[in-house]
Amino acid sequence: MSGAEIPPWCLYHGHGLPPRAVEEAAELPAPPSWRTFDGGPPLPVPPASDAEFVRRLGVPAVASARDAAPEEILTVNAALLLRRPLLITGNPGTGKSSVAYKIARELGLGPVLRWPISSRTESRDGMYTYDAIGRVQAAAAEDGAGIGAFVRLGPLGTALLPYDRPRVLLIDELDKSDIDLPNDLLAVFEDGDFEIQPLTRIAATQPEVTVFTHDRGGRATVREGHVRCRAFPVVVVTSNGERDFPPAFLRRCLRLDMPQPGFEELVSMVAAHFHDVPSRSDDLIHEFLANSGREGGLANDQLLNAVHLTTSGAHQNDASWDVLRDTLWRRLNVRGTD
Repeated sequence: MSGAEIPPWCLYHGHGLPPRAVEEAAELPAPPSWRTFDGGPPLPVPPASDAEFVRRLGVPAVASARDAAPEEILTVNAALLLRRPLLITGNPGTGKSSVAYKIARELGLGPVLRWPISSRTESRDGMYTYDAIGRVQAAAAEDGAGIGAFVRLGPLGTALLPYDRPRVLLIDELDKSDIDLPNDLLAVFEDGDFEIQPLTRIAATQPEVTVFTHDRGGRATVREGHVRCRAFPVVVVTSNGERDFPPAFLRRCLRLDMPQPGFEELVSMVAAHFHDVPSRSDDLIHEFLANSGREGGLANDQLLNAVHLTTSGAHQNDASWDVLRDTLWRRLNVRGTD
């Protein structure tokens, strides 16, 4: 889908290029009535550091930027307009989490709030943490620290603050979670708010408490112990397809399957991460694709590792390439062949 073919209602084109100026950042249209929230007072979205975007996406360059596949463009834009979570499935290393960073950079939505999931993750971990022991110790030491010094909003909790524009929340590898976590998130996704119990208990005497956020150096004021969004965040959930999710969770998400990237997509990726595209890059990409097909899918960063070694001077002996290639491009499925 070329730029000329992208429907005019689409805000996201999938090229990952930043807006040329803050005032040119795309404004999302009003949400559906059933996805409208009234949190406040409104907070400005914090500015993003370009370093994280460069690390994830490479240096933005019009010459190397490519629009995403039609399915990605249409599904992401539908999720943006409907204010629904986007569930992206696919093999490891196919660029699922990169979609969150492309959305944030392209639409000027500030730094991405990343929530990596493990088997021990609970829903409250994403909303907030409370250091009760630290508060008791501080009280014993009479250091005068208020309760807000011991509350920190997690990535989900920070995303649900009443920002005037939606934040991008990346819930990475949800299929690694405990079986109950997807269902535990449903109420938060529907209501757009949650309560911080240590603060609701003292709301009558301390209706406003300033707490830490997930952003570096970030602080926010929580009123009456409740966090409620104003613009529902852009929620990108990734899964390697290692398990199925409950129907109730799937019903609330728009789903996108990320295919293995082809030659043109890999060329664009290499160009974004290397100022001078290596002369061997085309041959290397063809070789990578052939190996990926034989091994059942390799990750994009396995190609970037190989390109870096061929351009950094670390690899100079062509006779050793076969051994080095086998080391770099090991199959992602570590189980033995059947």
